[in-house]
Amino acid sequence: MNFMIHANHLLVLFTLSTMLSMLWFLLSLLSLLLLPCLRPCFPAKGSLKNKKKIDKGTYVVGEEETPKELQRELMPRHVAVIMDGNRRWAKQTGLLTSQGYEAGAKRLLEFADLCFKLGINTVSAFAFSTENWGRHKIEVKCLMYLFQRYLKSKIQFFQSKEIRVSVIGNLAKIPESLLRTVHELEEATKSYKKKHLILAIDYSGRFDILGACKNIVKKSEQGLIREEDVDETLFERELQTRCTEFPSPDLLIRTSGEQRISNFFLWQLAYTEFFFSPVLWPDFDKQKFIEALVSYQRRDRRFGSRL
Repeated sequence: MNFMIHANHLLVLFTLSTMLSMLWFLLSLLSLLLLPCLRPCFPAKGSLKNKKKIDKGTYVVGEEETPKELQRELMPRHVAVIMDGNRRWAKQTGLLTSQGYEAGAKRLLEFADLCFKLGINTVSAFAFSTENWGRHKIEVKCLMYLFQRYLKSKIQFFQSKEIRVSVIGNLAKIPESLLRTVHELEEATKSYKKKHLILAIDYSGRFDILGACKNIVKKSEQGLIREEDVDETLFERELQTRCTEFPSPDLLIRTSGEQRISNFFLWQLAYTEFFFSPVLWPDFDKQKFIEALVSYQRRDRRFGSRL
């Protein structure tokens, strides 16, 4: 009788031990499955420390600090870019020309965002020159549609980033739908001060200078200004870049290996530093831009004077 009781106790203990072992195995397996999912919810102490450092005002590029090759106090205030090579990029990658332009538009937003994170106030982009009207009608129509659709879709993006957008150029020939979008975008972002993106559409440097001359003549005929009032400062106020605090770019970048300014900012580029890159515009990434900035910061800008 005692033997039977003892055997029953052993059986119960064995059963409980087996159940506990199985339960432990299941819990271990469950933790292995769930741990990777839970890990993002609980950042390490080091990442919290880094976040606090960023929150205190450290300027960042994505999740990285300002590149060590660059000095913040030597950053240009205004960077202009001639976005060349979109069509060639599309052809090389087996895509349609329109897809090349879309890739270029995406690159411009990434480029501008990077500039602003580095403390550069103004970015100017030569999007469409007056001479570009001479291209095939289908290509021109495609570009106008891309401008209209892309700018319309990015109004909330520019507002969320507090980026002011200005469009300069003749604008007399552009489609009415694009013109409405331009007005809507400029109105929606006009109050922002620290970040300014200027898009040159149907722009000509010669037309800009001629327009300034005509405005001055008209004001002179109306008795608003005298000959002795006309100086560089007054003249610059009549140019289309009067929309920005920094009308003269410190740095001009042209991609795709071409080495000319193509009737862009003829007055404004008088003492601008040039950087010509062989890289096609859609491939002009952060590292390529840093190379341009390093080159710029190594130059001795004398503005015609001997220091």
